[in-house]
Amino acid sequence: MPYVDRQNRICGFLDIEEVENSGKFLRRYFILDTLEGSLVWYMDNPQNLPEGTSNVGSLKLTYISKVSDATKLRPKAEFCFVINAGMRKFYLQANDKQDLVEWVSALNNATKITVPKSGEQVAHNTTEACVDTSGAMKQVSYKTEIIAGVPITTTTQEKGEDQNGADRSGQRKPPGQLPYYLSRSNQDQSVIKAGYCVKQGGVMKNWKRRYFMLDDNTLSYFKSDMEREPLRVIPLKEVNRVQECKQSDLMMRDNLFELVTTSRTFYFQSDSPEEMHGWIKAISGAIVAQRGPGRSAASMRQARRLSNPCIQRYTYCNGECSTYVNI
Repeated sequence: MPYVDRQNRICGFLDIEEVENSGKFLRRYFILDTLEGSLVWYMDNPQNLPEGTSNVGSLKLTYISKVSDATKLRPKAEFCFVINAGMRKFYLQANDKQDLVEWVSALNNATKITVPKSGEQVAHNTTEACVDTSGAMKQVSYKTEIIAGVPITTTTQEKGEDQNGADRSGQRKPPGQLPYYLSRSNQDQSVIKAGYCVKQGGVMKNWKRRYFMLDDNTLSYFKSDMEREPLRVIPLKEVNRVQECKQSDLMMRDNLFELVTTSRTFYFQSDSPEEMHGWIKAISGAIVAQRGPGRSAASMRQARRLSNPCIQRYTYCNGECSTYVNI
């Protein structure tokens, strides 16, 4: 669902047919900025891209004449709507029916309050310099097509890479789709929820997009949905609580929630408020199903110690783990 970020812009993920009539929809992060009078889209949320990364497309709100449902025009494209900008039509796919309705309404409302600026000029070809993560300057080329008097600005690159070198221009995938090698039919434990979130690193404190998968006993995350081996597996029995992050204002990130375990606090960012609450509800539900209502991780450990006189314990001292056995 589109949401309002800290700069009062409407943001969210949509899939766009960047090449007209190609039938190929690509996942992009859209920002509707009424103050700037523009709709821009990026490979990912700019917060998760290297500093200075440019958008892959933009459209002035002054040139949008109408935004409407296009499910009848594109019956094979689910939850499709169209932006009419002169002779050019941009077809986009929302995540569900409500997402479609909210984006259409937001775009139509934004174009109603936009006043064209007099003497506005657009260059046909521009080149901007930006700084990559290594500090080196690189040139980013743009092309501006004027169709029926409407300037449409896009980068000349058809594909892009994220900060991990992974191609981010893949085709549309249904939300929550499992990796190709994982399905309910061949899993010993059912998958409760799966999808992408952005996670803060434990050492470098940088933010990277990871693919998460929640089952009855663990929360695992992978480098991508094509990886076989998880980067980490978090047992739900070690989770003390999961909740909306109270430090989101300090971190300046929207849709942030935290997972507090016995050894570390994990910070995750979802793509929308609905996704954030969905993850919190799913993880909390899995914990309750595993332990029973009203039983915390501490009470479960205490119950296991009382029920078993000989149990291996773990203690942490100066960041190192040591074990001893209580007889």
